[in-house]
Formats: sequence, structure tokens, C-alpha cells
Amino acid sequence: MMPWLHLEPRLFFMEQTITALKVQRRNPNRINVYLDGEFAFGLSRLVVAWLSVGQKLSDEKRASLLHQDTVEVAYLRALNLLSYRARSQAEIEKRLIDKGFTSEDVEVVLERLVQYGFVNDQRFAADWVENRSTFRPRGRRLLTMELRQKGIDEEQIDAALQTVSEESDLAYQAAVKYMRKISDADWLKFRQKLGGFLGRRGFSYQVIAEITRKVWEEQQSTITES
Repeated sequence: MMPWLHLEPRLFFMEQTITALKVQRRNPNRINVYLDGEFAFGLSRLVVAWLSVGQKLSDEKRASLLHQDTVEVAYLRALNLLSYRARSQAEIEKRLIDKGFTSEDVEVVLERLVQYGFVNDQRFAADWVENRSTFRPRGRRLLTMELRQKGIDEEQIDAALQTVSEESDLAYQAAVKYMRKISDADWLKFRQKLGGFLGRRGFSYQVIAEITRKVWEEQQSTITES
């Protein structure tokens, strides 16, 4: 057998030269890259930062640049989502996966977001519980279900719920806000409507019965005094 038959095949990468870097008209944050006088691809400004006209790019380098650009686009999409409201890691992951980004690229994006403090599931859970308790009081059971749906883990949920008031206090707050809608109802209709409302807010039957009776008696007392 001839000696040359034992040689390992060698990979040859074709190099091309950057001949122009032009800002896109419709998106000034992206740059069109021209190789050997022809348009090749567009990249974000951050990815293009270290490129210059005259520089040679191998196939491997081009693939690396395109991958960096994909991650950068995913990162900017995530920041855009966060500009509307705070989101959990799981919410951002789902939205990016739905947009066609790979799980590997999304993982890189999430690590970056966590590193810079843009995403923090523990803070998200605490803020969620505080906001709900202040504006739309509900029971621990429903709060737990909502946070699970947001992808928050059990340990973080438990920590966030430590700040929640007693169930009866939350139910009372919710009932007081709602009872204006049924202030003219008789006892049976009042109990039915308020009980259904508190049930949908995740409160137990025992708490609902206690608070419904309490709010009804307070309302009747106010009517008598007036």
C-alpha cells in the first residue's frame, strides 16, 4: 500500500475579503457585510465591532459571526419583552423558542440576562405576590398555581409566600372591594355571588364562609346606623 493512502484528509477553508461594511437603511443597528465585492450577510453592530475592510474571513469565522449574531438578536428580543413587563426565565425561554431560536442559544441569552440582573425569578415571584396582594388579593393556593405557570420553582414560591398576609385578611380585602357590586343584594344572592368570587380567587370554603358572613354583618350594621 502506498504511504500517501494513510494520510488524514485535510480541511481547506476558503477565505474571502471584507470589501465593504454598510449600515442598513431600515435598521441602523445592523451592518451589511460585503465579501469580495458582493453582499454576504447582515450582522448587529456589536458583532461587527471588530471587523474591518480588508480583513479576511474563513468559512469557520463566518459561521462563528453568524452564530454570534443569532445570539445577539435573541438577546435583543428578550430585552424587548422585558421592556413591557418583568418576566420569569421560563416565560422568556418559551417566547424565544417559539421564535425559532435553539435551546442552546436561549440558554446563553438567559445566563447573560441573569448576570446583568435583568431577570431574577426570586424577585419576580416576590413582586408578583406583592402586586396581587395589593391590587387583587387572592389565596395562597391560587398564587402558587399562578407562579408555577410562570415557571417559578417551589423553593422560590415558598419564599415569596412568606410575606403574604393571613388568608382571612386577604379574603376580607378582596371581599370589601367586590361587595360594592352586590350591595343591594339579599343575603342569599350576596352569599352566592361573593362566595363564587372568593372561590375563584383561590380561597378555601372555610375562609369564604367566615368572610362572607363578616362582610354581610358589617354592611347591615352600616345600613342600620345610617
